[in-house]
Amino acid sequence: MSSVSSVIRASGALLVRGGRVVDPSQGIDDEVDVLIGDDGRVERLSGSIQVGEGVEVLDAAGLVVCPGLLDLHVHLREPGQEYKETIESGSRAAAAGGFTTVACMANTVPVNDCRSVTEHIVRAAQRCGLARVLPVGAISKGLRGEELAEMGDLVSAGVVAFSDDGRPVEHAELMRRALLYARHFGLPVVQHAQDMTVTGDGAMHEGPSSTRLGVPGVPRLAEDLMVARDLLLAEETGGRYHVQHLSSGRSVELIREAKARGVAVTCEVTPHHLLLTDRDVEESGLDPNFKMNPPLRESADRDALLAGLLDGTIDFIASDHAPHHVDEKLLDFVASPFGIVGLETTVSLLLDRLVHAGKIELGEMIRLLTSAPAKAFGLELGSLRPGAPGDVTLLDLEREVTVDPARFQSKSRNTPFAGWRLRGAPVVTVLAGRPIRVEPRPER
Repeated sequence: MSSVSSVIRASGALLVRGGRVVDPSQGIDDEVDVLIGDDGRVERLSGSIQVGEGVEVLDAAGLVVCPGLLDLHVHLREPGQEYKETIESGSRAAAAGGFTTVACMANTVPVNDCRSVTEHIVRAAQRCGLARVLPVGAISKGLRGEELAEMGDLVSAGVVAFSDDGRPVEHAELMRRALLYARHFGLPVVQHAQDMTVTGDGAMHEGPSSTRLGVPGVPRLAEDLMVARDLLLAEETGGRYHVQHLSSGRSVELIREAKARGVAVTCEVTPHHLLLTDRDVEESGLDPNFKMNPPLRESADRDALLAGLLDGTIDFIASDHAPHHVDEKLLDFVASPFGIVGLETTVSLLLDRLVHAGKIELGEMIRLLTSAPAKAFGLELGSLRPGAPGDVTLLDLEREVTVDPARFQSKSRNTPFAGWRLRGAPVVTVLAGRPIRVEPRPER
């Protein structure tokens, strides 16, 4: 397991009192108190813990108390594209969205393919102190897919995984070597699974909607081919392979079959691929905020993703938070960049459209955002066990919110969920025993 205890400093003891503690890692769903010690780690869970003076008390009556949530797929854009997002604004968005830990992708400018960039990210996150920011290092130098990055140097600087996300690793031998070398460090190789020879200049899913709209399409085969190839490479090398933002039902089947054979594969799904389809793109009138990569696919794919989540084929949920400046998303659909923001909408979307809708249990949703991603990436997080980092998220299951991009903590506004009315929201995060309260921005 990767240690993350040195990233955030504690600031005194804290008692989280009177809440409903839901911790899937321990099978706990009960009204108990949580005591976090001066060292920023969980000290104990028990009913009616009494504390002396000097211990801060956080009243959690009527709230769900769970391990701090993890989002292991975000783009913070710093260094190089701070006009879209910074480590500070992204950390603030994470805290507002209920996340205590985020893993940021390597497609910055310059690319996080060397020690200096990794160290910049770590230092900037420490200065903010709003969330644990875990850097993901590039697989290849410059994301060019030609030569492996200096993996050992990146690991010593603090990366927790390797990915060229934003681009696939198209060269099979380079991917094979990446899986082999990453084994030495016990870290996963994380793939944006897409065969670019099939994708071409596609801008949305290839299907009846793209045909009616006259928009170049991306067949689901582009994802399936890359997943199939990589599963063979992972099986051959014994490396840890992780597939990002699944969108295809066939890819879910391929991963299910590979897991049954014992291949060391994990995968994730985003809220938007669980909730939206290409028909939403069509009905939006080609709103660029519905443009993402991989694209929103058909209802059969969406149903297969939910089924894969429920049967354990899909390991966890991640937002793929991809901020873009408003001017970029004002371009027409085909010309605009791929991606939407997600840190501040994920939890409410899942609570309203999956938990309250009866499609998934609350404890399972929390597991998919805590212990499950922590296990997939080998992190000492996602649990309230005594000795674990004192990261906590408090949820109000009945709080009604309306998605208002103008009030996001993120610097970007690109979401297809604007105006959605949702029931359930995060209210406080606790980082190493320190409550983080981020007030909504005033309307602007």
